[in-house]
Amino acid sequence: MAVVPAAAKALAVLRYLSQQSGPVQAGVISRDVGLPRSTTYHLLDTLVRDGFVTHLPEEGRYGLGLAAYELGSGYDRQVPLQRIARTPLTALADRCRHNSHLAVMHGRDVVYVIEERAPGQPRLVSDVGVRLPAHLTASGRSMLAALPDAQVRALFPDASAFVTRHGAGPTTITELRALLVRTRRLGMATEEGEVTPGFSSVAVAVLDHLDHPVAAVAVTFASDALDEVQLTALAERVRRTAAEVGRRLGGRAGQ
Repeated sequence: MAVVPAAAKALAVLRYLSQQSGPVQAGVISRDVGLPRSTTYHLLDTLVRDGFVTHLPEEGRYGLGLAAYELGSGYDRQVPLQRIARTPLTALADRCRHNSHLAVMHGRDVVYVIEERAPGQPRLVSDVGVRLPAHLTASGRSMLAALPDAQVRALFPDASAFVTRHGAGPTTITELRALLVRTRRLGMATEEGEVTPGFSSVAVAVLDHLDHPVAAVAVTFASDALDEVQLTALAERVRRTAAEVGRRLGGRAGQ
């Protein structure tokens, strides 16, 4: 399919601005995006006129405009994460014969936004809309492992941030860090009975194009249901599903 150069350049500018912490000078945009200064100014003028970029003349800088926000809001209305992930999650539950979930981070908690229950499997505590402490769940651990250490520390500043459901799970930042190091090394997160005694989970984070964890795909099963070989095979299915959801979002799969 042919690429329209002008459109590609305009999108490159918008993508660049979306990744910045604040407005940026045109010369910096030109340098970082790799465009001639004259081209950059022409693109910025057009984007400002259409509301996708805002010009701050006092600072000589450019930032995203209201139309860019409206574009993102339209995406939320038309293609929510649940719609993108529903088919892969359903296929995962059908293949592995265990309940599959999609969760997102909300502060120190995870919120479950999809549950696909496999035939014959019981309803679990991780139903749609349920919030659980992120550090106790495989889903939460997979997403925490993809965050910078400083952000994890900010989420868990002291002992009061650590709660347990059944007396199990990390209770200090040191224990949590060790758990996240293991998660990164394995490429997946696990939990065994820390949410519901007798049940275990395995999860893989879904990363966006900035490598930020936007969600996690998880499967929950009876702790004695799988041997090591079966668990390895299940983890690979979860990883492939997370990768598919990531591709649909324009990102990739993580821990």
